[in-house]
Amino acid sequence: MNKNSGLLLAIVLLVTLLATGCSSTNQAPQAPSAAAQPPVDLTISAAVSLKDALAEIQSTYQAKNPNVRLVYNLGASGSLQKQIEQGAPADIFISASPKQMDELEAKNLINKATRKNLVENKLVVVVPKESKVEIATFADLAKNNVQKLALGEPASVPAGQYAQEAMKKLNIWDKAKDKIVFAKDVRTVLAYVETGNVDAGIVYKTDALSSEKVKIAATAPEGSHKPVVYPAAVLSGAKQSKAAEDFLAYLYSAESKAIFEKHGFSMNK
Repeated sequence: MNKNSGLLLAIVLLVTLLATGCSSTNQAPQAPSAAAQPPVDLTISAAVSLKDALAEIQSTYQAKNPNVRLVYNLGASGSLQKQIEQGAPADIFISASPKQMDELEAKNLINKATRKNLVENKLVVVVPKESKVEIATFADLAKNNVQKLALGEPASVPAGQYAQEAMKKLNIWDKAKDKIVFAKDVRTVLAYVETGNVDAGIVYKTDALSSEKVKIAATAPEGSHKPVVYPAAVLSGAKQSKAAEDFLAYLYSAESKAIFEKHGFSMNK
């Protein structure tokens, strides 16, 4: 190789190295993949009547957001409200009634800007699948053939509050109150009916549809109680407020809507 050829080769190599370096330097930084994002635990305190729908939503959401782990705390809305007031950690609250959300909002325990009604439900009377007790309307609950009637505790269970309101509106509360067996939440009411420990129970339509051991005997008449509305909001003390807002937005998506409706809910208009 002569001197000029060696010099030319050196120049070509230098230009190539410089071009490669500039190319690497000027590349836009890659956005981290979902798997590379830091893990997030999101705690959702929600009415137990949402259990089945939220379990399915958990699967679909975590499949798309593998860095997010949804942790559900399910129970009676009144009990969950008290937990939040006492400082229990939670990022989102979904109540089965506006009452509990209103009380938290009055104490500045929710982010008011994120509050929105999520879904609606119906109130129904259920009886064991093979029951021969004749119940066609709510008024029939006052009859002697219904000896035990299960309700959620009205002080803490929205389904119990709605049931009490409807029975008073229909003038059957005083006639039926001595036969009532109170339960800690609406799913316990459902269990009492499934096992035949009571003749009938008042639950949400969605609870009735979740069980093959009961049948719907009657539906509360329109106007007999306040609409069964489920408000949702991010809590003001949320540790994962951004992730909470993202999940809340997903709950209102078309994908979640299909899941809620499959389980008997209707999306709030």
